[in-house]
Amino acid sequence: MTPLMEERLQRYLDLIRSKVVEMGVRAEQAVEGSLKVLIEGNRRLAYTIILHDRRIDDLEKELDRLCLEFLARQQPIAKHLRVAYAAMKINTALERVGDYAESIARQVLFVPSPESIPLKEHFVELGELSIKMLHDAIQSFVNENVELARSNMLLEEQVDNIRRQIRRDLLQSHRVGGISTEVVAASLISSGRFERVADQAANICEEVLYMCTGEVVKHAHAELYRVVFISKYNSVRSQMAEGIANSLGLAQFLFSSAGVTPRRVDPRAVSFMSGKGIDIAGQNSKSTSQVPDLEHYQVAVLLDRDLIRSLKPMPAKAILLHWYLPELESLEDSIESNTALETAFNYLNSNINDFVQAVLSDELFG
Repeated sequence: MTPLMEERLQRYLDLIRSKVVEMGVRAEQAVEGSLKVLIEGNRRLAYTIILHDRRIDDLEKELDRLCLEFLARQQPIAKHLRVAYAAMKINTALERVGDYAESIARQVLFVPSPESIPLKEHFVELGELSIKMLHDAIQSFVNENVELARSNMLLEEQVDNIRRQIRRDLLQSHRVGGISTEVVAASLISSGRFERVADQAANICEEVLYMCTGEVVKHAHAELYRVVFISKYNSVRSQMAEGIANSLGLAQFLFSSAGVTPRRVDPRAVSFMSGKGIDIAGQNSKSTSQVPDLEHYQVAVLLDRDLIRSLKPMPAKAILLHWYLPELESLEDSIESNTALETAFNYLNSNINDFVQAVLSDELFG
């Protein structure tokens, strides 16, 4: 390669790096702002973050165009090619981080009293650790620091543990009547968004390792299989499905449930499932818009006909499965008999086990 060509390549790469840094700074500022919104209940700042997310989206398009132009015009190979590829992947991760910050800001607008968000000390710990991971991930890219990338990825488990503790404490407080459903939903979604910031930071570190060494690494969350069960009210059938699925104890899966017009979880369903050795008392009824990271779910199981027309939002790339239970349509309002519940349980249990085994089958996914 001639010195002139090398100089031209380097100018492109420097420009790409500078755009990644700019994108990273804006994404980090957005997450920092969203944490401040959550802790202080600052609605004005919430609106600022929501409005400024468009600038992050614009930067994503600009960086994408720059990387594609570099690939087309310079036709790089080896390390130069890996830098451009990593930049494009990191670009996508940072755009999603901006979306998570916007989502956290929106949660504050959904609750009557923003100051009522509980467990603020835990949210500070969760938010600050996620922000640190994001900052160090960008630094590892800029400085091509493999050691920093590797050590940064190890912090993800701490983030997961804090998020799980927040969830346990929130649900326990909700059960004893200490927190409203609206505040619980907003808090759960916000904690999930901070966790996803950490996930994206880990994704960035993976790209840094690939860029610098050619090593392909997948962290645990990359292989998580997300499934959501959706019914009209999210009070009986979809709650039962979520409980059955979670009782399998499969670390590779994340199961959730939602409804179009959610109602409280029917206590008679709770009692019936308890008789099966499955505790769903801590589950909450929620709409699809309240499912954290719905856009990342791979499968949506619909338990009612014609739901697709009224579902907003829907995971854009999810596989849709239809498990209709027509004999249970009246049970969303009242549970008529244990026989009908037993029929529903057996149907859901059989389908869930068959589905899980299909996903885990080495023949299909090995």
